[in-house]
Amino acid sequence: MTPPRHALRLAPQSGCALALERGQTLRVRSPTGEQVADVMAFARTAGTADPDEWLSSGRTIDYGNSIYVGSGTILYSNRSTPLLTVTADTAGRHDFLVAPCSEEMFERLYGMAGHPSCLANLATHLAPFGIRVDDIPTTLNLFMVVTPDPLSGVITIGVPSSRPGDHVDLRAETDLVVGVAACSAEVTNNGTLGPVEVEVHDAAPNPPGDEAQAR
Repeated sequence: MTPPRHALRLAPQSGCALALERGQTLRVRSPTGEQVADVMAFARTAGTADPDEWLSSGRTIDYGNSIYVGSGTILYSNRSTPLLTVTADTAGRHDFLVAPCSEEMFERLYGMAGHPSCLANLATHLAPFGIRVDDIPTTLNLFMVVTPDPLSGVITIGVPSSRPGDHVDLRAETDLVVGVAACSAEVTNNGTLGPVEVEVHDAAPNPPGDEAQAR
């Protein structure tokens, strides 16, 4: 694997945002395991994000005919543009149904005021690219296990799918601005909070035919 162009280690309950060029690969890793990473992407034009074209869970689920995301999944925008392709996935289970945790969610559901949140972290880091908090829709929640009951539709949040070192590779199909947050919700991360590692590679990190496969 060639060295990454950029590498960041996000502390627990923190986030980042970065520009991604078409063809580059974003690798998101859970170094300690059992840690969710929220990912959001916006189309990029002339060096800034376009708040009107964003990563869409609805379009992705519709075109993929599945609520699950894994190796080979194409992630679409609200304008049906392919934004990212999952080229490697060593964890095998992720969520694209649940909105990023917010201060309001913690207060409404758990009576906790002022709790750190993915929404706040994403908004803070995406703001320099012209993205407002209200521009951020449902995120791709890597390693998050959400299981809907087939009859009632009630969802259950399970232990994250990531073991130490598990990662997901996302290849940019167009120029993007991407935000990543180390999820701040204890219940989502099996009661503990860990770091998330983010790398940007100019080419696919694994040689052809050697991509990590989902378990």
